[in-house]
Amino acid sequence: MTTLEDGQLGPDPGALSSEQLEKLREYKIQTRIANEKYLRSHKEVELLLSGFFREMFLQRPENIREFAADYFTDPTLPDKIHTQLIKEKKGA
Repeated sequence: MTTLEDGQLGPDPGALSSEQLEKLREYKIQTRIANEKYLRSHKEVELLLSGFFREMFLQRPENIREFAADYFTDPTLPDKIHTQLIKEKKGA
């Protein structure tokens, strides 16, 4: 935005037009819908996140970033998730 002589803000030459804003809004909506569909169709994502939060709340680490890095780089994590997926399929 530019500042006029009296201190008021003037038009921003870099701002989006109303047509561009509408396209951006529609893009954001479609992206959210696509993300939601993806998450609903990939149970492993839910298992990853719920497992992480469960462990985080149980262990209450002082350094959450370090804990997250260790949790998500655990070489046994894929096997754990796979086992959980199999258990849920059998239980369904």
